[in-house]
Amino acid sequence: MSRRSARRLTGAVAAVTAVLALFSSATAAGAADATDRTSGIATTTASTRSADAATGTLSTSTPVVFVHGYTGSASNWVTAMSVFRLNGWSSSNLFAYEYNSYGNNITNAQGLATFVNSVKSRTGASKVALVNHSMGGLVSQYYLKVLGGNTSVSHLASIAGANHGTTYASACLVYTTCQQMYPGSSFIAQITSGDETPGSTKYATWYSPCDGVIIPYTSTRLDGATNNPVACQTHIGFLTDTSVLGDIADFVAS
Repeated sequence: MSRRSARRLTGAVAAVTAVLALFSSATAAGAADATDRTSGIATTTASTRSADAATGTLSTSTPVVFVHGYTGSASNWVTAMSVFRLNGWSSSNLFAYEYNSYGNNITNAQGLATFVNSVKSRTGASKVALVNHSMGGLVSQYYLKVLGGNTSVSHLASIAGANHGTTYASACLVYTTCQQMYPGSSFIAQITSGDETPGSTKYATWYSPCDGVIIPYTSTRLDGATNNPVACQTHIGFLTDTSVLGDIADFVAS
């Protein structure tokens, strides 16, 4: 191997390593502050919602399926699940779907379909709610739109979802999932053509100019959804933002 080829290979490995380090930091972020932050803000949020719950305007019986982002895992949702429990959900109705971040998002969406069906069978519910983060937005949208999953989903909440792609994916294009996540990909075209919010599902998004990973940050917005701008929150910070997570619990309960 020539020195020039070696330098190119080293540069490519460094780029992939950098993006993996940033995305995978979500695993630690999801678990960090689960006690400190949730016990404070989320408790207050839950108490302010008690009046609505008492009047029957909120429902916490809908099973919730959380869908992580690129290189993420179920551990990303520690804080979110705590917030949902504080807002009336039973642990038996909270589920986290895991998939292969380095595989193919079509396969990942098919896996989500199977997972949702198992949750419906286990709980007896006719529909579930989906809460996704980052690349989980692509997995969710493919399931809802292409695979017809909207008939099994009551609510879709997308947190910093890569719903129209992100140029940040250029750092990991060696993987099919990142190729699909890049703006202008055939995968993006398939899930964004026509109606972006099909069926009777309620759709909402949360996004921020301080995201830093979803570029442009407005990529998260979906036509036909309730799109909620957040003044300043980082991509990973969303996972432990108990204020946003509380709003999402409200949305899913509506």
